[in-house]
Amino acid sequence: MRVLLIEDDGVLGAAVRDQIAADGHSVDWVTRLDMGLAALQGAGFDLVLLDLMLPDGRGLPFLRALRGRGDVTPVIILTALDQVGDRIGGLEAGAGDYLVKPFDLSELSARIGSVARRYAGNPNPLITLGPLEIDIAARSIFDAGRAVTLTAREWVLFEAFLQRPGQVLSKGQLEERLYAFGDGVESNAIEVHVSRLRKKLGAWAIKTEWGLGYRLGRP
Repeated sequence: MRVLLIEDDGVLGAAVRDQIAADGHSVDWVTRLDMGLAALQGAGFDLVLLDLMLPDGRGLPFLRALRGRGDVTPVIILTALDQVGDRIGGLEAGAGDYLVKPFDLSELSARIGSVARRYAGNPNPLITLGPLEIDIAARSIFDAGRAVTLTAREWVLFEAFLQRPGQVLSKGQLEERLYAFGDGVESNAIEVHVSRLRKKLGAWAIKTEWGLGYRLGRP
């Protein structure tokens, strides 16, 4: 998942960025609304984490403007404003969730996963795929009762296919899920990750569509 973080607090921003990266997602961090708008116009993001009090303006008008332009990117608000009216205003403006500072970083990870599943049209975290029993919320996979361990990036890549069953994802789309702006990306990075997933889950798990990309397979 590619996440855009719009937060001007340096300490909190760094902690959130590191948490998201540790979960295997790519994250681009900006500290102003104008920088956030430029990022959204220049790349595709799967989720936005939005502070409400930024140096160049307030987050709610920014969110309303996004929705007014037809941008449906999921947004989670991160703010110290904890009144009921503030939360209602954020949700009515188009946010998918609202997290009050200070918050536990593990809760943020859970909220990100929940919102992503909801917007992908599958709020159920439990998926059965052939012999695989997958718990997206817990990030666990069992193959006929045997636990399968994935790295953070392997999990994010596999989750991209689970969220879009039957859809072919190009190499570029997958790189955007795993890497942020400025990250050094080896030319064969996606091929390496896909190869490792096949070894762990079975060669059938991910199919290659030559010249197009990859898609979720069936046993």
